[in-house]
Amino acid sequence: EVQLVESGGGLVQPGESLRLSCVASGFTFSSYPMNWYRQAPGKERELVASISRGGGSRDYAGSVEGRFTIFRDNVKNTVYLQMNSLKPEDTARYYCNMRRTDDYWGQGTQVTVSS
Repeated sequence: EVQLVESGGGLVQPGESLRLSCVASGFTFSSYPMNWYRQAPGKERELVASISRGGGSRDYAGSVEGRFTIFRDNVKNTVYLQMNSLKPEDTARYYCNMRRTDDYWGQGTQVTVSS
């Protein structure tokens, strides 16, 4: 059974940083690209960052480019999202995603950026 468990969210002030983690199990982690999505209240879920199987290729949404970094540890079966210079508009629930024949999601972790 595929499981994705996110952690690391919280309440921070603008300009601060957070690191999200997603621990994966139930599949061969190193064989799949991984994604981070987010969803703010009243908005559609959006793709934030993606990383290739080996970690050598990464893509970002324009709104987070230069502030967020996705990386992975294929020994620990974990994908991370380092978020720097956080803004109030980054407030959302963040989800880890793996796409095979279906989409698999974690339960999400809430990030709130507010002064």
